[in-house]
Amino acid sequence: MILKRILFLFTSVTLLAGCSSGRAPEIRAICLRDDIGNYIIKWETDPHTDGMMKLYVSDTPNSFDMSQPCGYANINDGRVTYITNDNITRKYFLLSFNDKYYRTVGARSVQMDSVQNLRDIGGYFSEHGNRMTGWGKIFRSGELKALSRNDTIRLDNLKIKTVIDLRGEDEVALAPEKYTGANIISIPIPVKGKEQIARRLEEGRIRKGDGLVYMQDTYISYVTDESEQFGKALKVFLDKDNYPILVNCSLGKDRAGFLTAMLLTALDVPEETIMKDYMASNNHIDLRHLAYMARNLNTDAQETITVLLGADETWLDLAFHKIKKEYGSTDKYLSKGLHLTEKERDTLKDIILHFEKYDYRFHWNSDNSVIEIWIPIQD
Repeated sequence: MILKRILFLFTSVTLLAGCSSGRAPEIRAICLRDDIGNYIIKWETDPHTDGMMKLYVSDTPNSFDMSQPCGYANINDGRVTYITNDNITRKYFLLSFNDKYYRTVGARSVQMDSVQNLRDIGGYFSEHGNRMTGWGKIFRSGELKALSRNDTIRLDNLKIKTVIDLRGEDEVALAPEKYTGANIISIPIPVKGKEQIARRLEEGRIRKGDGLVYMQDTYISYVTDESEQFGKALKVFLDKDNYPILVNCSLGKDRAGFLTAMLLTALDVPEETIMKDYMASNNHIDLRHLAYMARNLNTDAQETITVLLGADETWLDLAFHKIKKEYGSTDKYLSKGLHLTEKERDTLKDIILHFEKYDYRFHWNSDNSVIEIWIPIQD
């Protein structure tokens, strides 16, 4: 039986290698969650493709039961809704277009009760070839100082093995990470001048422009003063046994944002994509309780807090400009500033990136097991 399967698969691959025609369409897909918690999956194909889309669901992005689609749609519909009352387990989806072309997708944000800005950075294409960042490998978030019971279960379900905590030592002492299911690696990058800022906020002696200048100086300091620490953090990603990895700081937007930007840069993800990922923090930080705490401050102080708690494209752009001014290019910054060698960059790509365009897929569904072969298209 085993020999028979091998011969079948070999014959199929040989035949398809000879008769494959045309190129796979460009598939753009996105997964969102509505207010109820249902998943809304949208897609576009280029060129236009007719036919049937089959939807498969799994708790992991690496294994799908191909014998049981959870939904169907006409490819031209461009969207399908997966209805669920499960608000604990994260879902990933495999979209099958005419049983020939495939795309894996997940919701960018992970719903949490007490953790800010928890996001998966999977699904980003690199500039070269057909590889994209794998889903479920790397997450970014705010601090884990308070976790509901459901939050702990959600983190367990993500199978987080390593947490890179970028908060300063004083922050960690004041609010230690509460999650005990992963190895916590502390690489302190302190928030400079925060005592002075806090005092000026309380006294009402600060304006929005002061907050902007403070944040600009913060991002420049990441390049001029904290490169050694960010470089140490990047080294954690070189060990495949550390995955899945969660990177966090206080709100998951500045220090975690800069480290994520440098990691994606090392993976040759386009700067435009990096910026979109960075700016997404503005959609995933809940400021309601912080606004309540600031209700007694004057208008200038409240406007300044809004600046400090947001993400601004100009700040990360300023850091990139500083990098290019001091080092000549981002590649040289990675090697000289962050001490990441070309071999180490290749290792990162091998671990994090994978092919996401395929010509054909085979599965042998026997005894409820699946044997799969994916054939990536080489540009």
